[in-house]
Amino acid sequence: MTFFNHEVTEEQNKMRLDKLLAEVNPDRSRSQIQTWITKDHVMVNGEPVKANHKCQAGDEIKWSIPEIEALDIKAEAIPLSIVYEDSDLLVVNKPKGMVVHPSAGHQSGTLVNALMHHCHDLSGINGVERPGIVHRIDKDTSGLLLVAKNDHTHVHLSEQLSNKEIKRKYEAIVHGEISHETGMIDAPIGRDPKDRQKMGIVDNGKPAVTHFTVIQRFPDFTHVECQLETGRTHQIRVHMRYIGFPLVGDPKYGQRKTLDADGQALHAKSIGFVHPRTDEWMEFEAEAPAVFREVLDTIEKMY
Repeated sequence: MTFFNHEVTEEQNKMRLDKLLAEVNPDRSRSQIQTWITKDHVMVNGEPVKANHKCQAGDEIKWSIPEIEALDIKAEAIPLSIVYEDSDLLVVNKPKGMVVHPSAGHQSGTLVNALMHHCHDLSGINGVERPGIVHRIDKDTSGLLLVAKNDHTHVHLSEQLSNKEIKRKYEAIVHGEISHETGMIDAPIGRDPKDRQKMGIVDNGKPAVTHFTVIQRFPDFTHVECQLETGRTHQIRVHMRYIGFPLVGDPKYGQRKTLDADGQALHAKSIGFVHPRTDEWMEFEAEAPAVFREVLDTIEKMY
């Protein structure tokens, strides 16, 4: 294992440790560096400290970069809908019902299992269970996901996400008729204190902003396009429920009486980003799956 040293300069005085290390390790993500700190791979003046430790000029920082564990996820020959692929990244259209990465209760059949069979050059920044995964969408949400093939690409795409530079649009079907054409929901999201299995609007939650535009309205339903400014867990589902228009078919945040949409009627329809190597703006779209269109057909036939 290789060790690295850095003496804190006057310009870096009182800088957070994780921010400082991100500055001197530009090819590493801040979340990755925070993991190093949590696992005591970083010492300040010979002592382990927390990520928010304020460094002082003259402090001696010593750290090691842990070796990436060998991936032990089983590669599975699961068909993938690949919208775009090059030597740095993939854009995948995830089907409804597929889990993104292995976890307790989902050891196989995930997108990661399929990716491991499709290609062996995936970034290791998010660890052995989430190779290449830059961002996630829920199991019953369909649509476009970015996958990084190397750490350089992963870091740059993650930075674009953090800086709100990646353009992500979804389409959803919600209960209720939204009367105005556009809207913005700005409400912090965190764990629901009454149910830890859910997210909710909480005062000390993380900032979350969703923009929406009405595509088509019906007497009791609305077909909307949502654009994410932030990417919190279950953001669209939580935000639309918060303003009184829960997603059709949503088993966690929706109405008891709803239409059968095989889970929430939500589809990640487009994604746009700057390619980390070419600096080219790239944008891709994917049509909503058949079950989404069938729900719309059912609603249209009601009126």
